This record gives sequence, structure tokens and C-alpha cells, in this order.
Amino acid sequence: MGPRRPRLDKFDRIFQLHAILSTRRTAIPLEDLMARLECSKATLHRAINTLKDTLHAPIVFDAQAGGYRYAPQKGGQAYELPGLWFTPAELQALAVLQRLLKDLGGGLLEEHLGPLTKRLDELTRHQRLHLGEAAGRLRFPALAARTTGASFQTAAAATLQRKKLWMEYHARSSDERTERTVSPQRITHYRESWYLDAWDESRNALRSFSIDRIIRPVILDEPAFDVPEAELDAHYASAYGIFGGEADKIAVLRFTPERARWVADEQWHPKQEATRLEDGSLELRIPYREHQELVMDILRHGPHVEVLAPLGLREEVRRQIREAAAIYR
Repeated sequence: MGPRRPRLDKFDRIFQLHAILSTRRTAIPLEDLMARLECSKATLHRAINTLKDTLHAPIVFDAQAGGYRYAPQKGGQAYELPGLWFTPAELQALAVLQRLLKDLGGGLLEEHLGPLTKRLDELTRHQRLHLGEAAGRLRFPALAARTTGASFQTAAAATLQRKKLWMEYHARSSDERTERTVSPQRITHYRESWYLDAWDESRNALRSFSIDRIIRPVILDEPAFDVPEAELDAHYASAYGIFGGEADKIAVLRFTPERARWVADEQWHPKQEATRLEDGSLELRIPYREHQELVMDILRHGPHVEVLAPLGLREEVRRQIREAAAIYR
């Protein structure tokens, strides 16, 4: 017996399938493909679907020939595999996962996460994927990130165990310390910071708490009150940013033609409406409820944006600009 051929992995198999199809003008029967790739019918179909759906290869089934081939391309050009197989979101997830696993160290999950770390390392070194430079070349800096704080583990445990949580909360906005009993609903990572979305018994309403401002949290031996998913989504997703609540106002912003070239490609809100005006400026309409975070995003554009409506938002931006200008007199 000769030496045993190494088993093809998913990416090698896709690459080899492409190599077979790209050198033929006629369809190749399914059985022949299975034999050449040394795989089952189900595995072959998965490779075909990945090649067609993910890598957008022009692969078609020829019923008369009972096999697969590449459809002719416009201009007679041959289809080539993309130089990079991953989407930007996948690349970011890959880099972040590797960073998180590296920072985790040898904790309780080392036995289970060790193989995952090894597999990710193998993936980035795969000759077909050209990811050898990923660790050093893909950078996702955490701008203005806050530490998770000492209370993260307790808040997350209460959320997952569906238990009520008692805590002292030191609010940044008012510098006030209050004692709260809440029913945790979700842990949210937003703009490099962690928040606890919870039903606040003292306010009888949903609230978001910055986890790094939670002090002396205690998990209570009492089941948390569960808010329906649809209600959570409506509360936290409809209004602008982390300041939840169903949107009840529409901000109308007009950006200068110069700044419009950047803002036109940004998503400030899933339900925003953008209109390019004749002079090249951009009018952006954004649903919101609380103005704090929206004002911060408006101010970072300085003289390149004007708040047209509502009047309350316009006056708040005017007030903050006036107070900032006073510092530099």
C-alpha cells in the first residue's frame, strides 16, 4: 500500500472543486466529482453550495449531462476565486475571538477553549485563506473603552440565572448614589462599554445601567421578572443609542455638502431617513427619545451640521455650543 493521502479540509476541498470546474467546458458527473474529491454526496453538496452561495461562483447543474459546470461569463472571462474569502464582519469576529482567547489565560474553561484556540490558529495559517498576517495586520482599537468593572461577573450571573439583583448605583449624569432592586434582562456591549438592561422596581420601568458604575451587587434568591422579548426590542431598539424607550421625536439634521460625503454612508439609526439636497447637503431624520447621546454625536460635527428640528433639540445644542465657546473667550 502506498502512503495515505492527507484528508482534505473544507477550504482545500472548495479550492480543488474550483480547480476541476475551471479547467472544463463540459459538465462533470456527480459521481466523478465525489471520486476525485474523495468525499460523500452530502459533503460535496456542502462544498458546491459554499462555492455558489458564499463565493458567488457561477456553478450550475446541467441536467442533460447529469453534472456540474461553470456557466459562461460575460466577456468570456474565467471565474476566479476571491483573494480573500471572508466578509469584514467575519474578519473582525476572527480577530476579536483570537484576542479574547489570548487574554483569557488559563481559567476554568481552558480545557474546552484550548482546542478552539488551536483551531483558530490553524485557520489563520491556512494556505488557501491568506490570513497569515491577520494577527498583526487587522486592528480593531477600542476607542474610549471603559473597564468592565468588578461587578460584571455578578451582574452577568444574575442575568443568566434569572435572579433579581440588589445594587448600589452611582450615576454619572447626576453623581447620585441610589439603591436599586432590578430584574436583569440583558447584558449589552455598546460603544466599547458594558450595560445591564433591567426592569427597575423603584422606577417601575426598564432602565440601562453602566456596569462599571454598579457597586456592591448582590444576587437575591428571588426569580427575576421577565419582560417579553418584543417589549425589550421595542424599548431598546427603537430609540437612538443606549438611552432606551420608544422613540417619540424625530431629529432633523442638515449636513454641509463636504460632511455629507461621510455621513451619507453612516447608519445612526436603523430607521433613519436620508435625503440629498440640490446643493449637495444632506438632510438626516433620526428617531429618538432622550437627547443626551444624540447631542454628543451632533457636536462632534461642529459647524458642519445644523439641527433644524425639533426646537428643544436645537436649543440644547445651541446652549452647549455657547457654554463651550465661553470657555475659550
